[in-house]
Amino acid sequence: MSDDMWRERRDRDDFSEYGSLFDEAEPTQNIDEVRGKKAGKESRESEAITFGASDTGNLPHWTDPPTGEVPRLDVEDGVDDDELDVWSSFSSESPVWQDDEPIEAQAPAGDRNSGQQRRVTDDPSKVSGQHRRVSGESEVVTREPSRITIGTDPSGIPRRPPTSRRRGGAPPPSSARARTAPPPKSGRDMPVAIAVGLLLAAVFLAALMYEPWALAVLICIVVGLGAVEFYDKVSEKGYRPAVIPGVVACVATPAAAYWLGDGTLPLAIAFAFMATSITFIGARSVEAGPMPNVSITTLGIIWIGLLGSFAMLILRLSTNSGSDLPGASNRGTDTLFLLALGVVVNDIGALFVGSAAGRTPLRPWISPNKTVEGLIGGALMTIVAMVVVGIGEWSDTWKSQKHLFALAIVISVFAPLGDLVESMFKRNLDTKDFGSIIRGHGGVLDRFDAFLFTLPAVYYLTMVLEPWTVVRAG
Repeated sequence: MSDDMWRERRDRDDFSEYGSLFDEAEPTQNIDEVRGKKAGKESRESEAITFGASDTGNLPHWTDPPTGEVPRLDVEDGVDDDELDVWSSFSSESPVWQDDEPIEAQAPAGDRNSGQQRRVTDDPSKVSGQHRRVSGESEVVTREPSRITIGTDPSGIPRRPPTSRRRGGAPPPSSARARTAPPPKSGRDMPVAIAVGLLLAAVFLAALMYEPWALAVLICIVVGLGAVEFYDKVSEKGYRPAVIPGVVACVATPAAAYWLGDGTLPLAIAFAFMATSITFIGARSVEAGPMPNVSITTLGIIWIGLLGSFAMLILRLSTNSGSDLPGASNRGTDTLFLLALGVVVNDIGALFVGSAAGRTPLRPWISPNKTVEGLIGGALMTIVAMVVVGIGEWSDTWKSQKHLFALAIVISVFAPLGDLVESMFKRNLDTKDFGSIIRGHGGVLDRFDAFLFTLPAVYYLTMVLEPWTVVRAG
């Protein structure tokens, strides 16, 4: 292209209306025209923007701090507000659990001035949600429970409130207060406790020396009373157990074990579970709480009925020994006597040693009165008692010192475990005792809790060792 053609095309094209790409006008543009357009543009920018009757004022500059005002949206007639809020189902909040740290402590320092903040309210059961800077409002979100509340199930369906049997109609203490308040001391009336303990020992020895069936009847009575106490206490705390199937199963399971042996235990538990479950089929709605209440009923059957049945299985060794050897009819009664002696001595040793030298709690959240020193003292007392039995040759069944030592170790391990489990259940139910039928000891479960874990352990130890087969030296 020649220079003449380029000049003609440049003169023909008019770029003045688009302005200059630079601060100064190009030589090809009209300087006066460019200056006029620039002055007009500055005057237009200086004018305020208005919106008519609903004028909100001048728009702030982007460098100005936020004013906290919320934009207003005019909704047309016939349009639902929920249709516009399409993001209302989404939330940036997450569940806050009881054991979590405060949210402000978890957030980094750089995030404390962000648009969304969280704060902990004065109420320990609630935590605030999003704190919005534009409106200053906060949405309060209820704290999720860290454990299943008594009388409810994980689905959150409410059950009946716990009943209070206190005089004056005072409400029971809340779960939060029960977790933080120090547990009450035992306050056992020792003279009454000793007198009642001697009376129980006399009744036990009389039934033991009379006939095996008399002791079997006594065992059924003890197990039945323990079941009644358990279901009465959990009903008081808000559960709705199937009381009749539960109590019948707790009594029938030991009776079946004494009659037909350990082969009946699976069948008895299966029928007990089916009877309990069928009971809730007749409920009016799911408000009856079939899952938690069937579970609490089955707990009583397993804990009291099934574990108590092993006392019958031990007693059955006397009635179904299958041997004419001397002392064969005493296998079950001797074993039960040594078991009861070991449990009682273990309890007494732990009580006195723990009271005198107890410094280290065994499980403080279960029972701060039970100490490691008491556990060791109870074990030593149990071993000494079994050694004395062996030296005095008081048993026709347990003749070897090694077997008696093994029996003492088993009792020393499982008796405290049974006591701890019962104390754990009482702490969960926020109660001191399951009953008050035995003066100075509480209820039947409070007195015989250590036996429930010791019975099956001693039964299987006896079946493995068969101590009656040992010939006493000399």
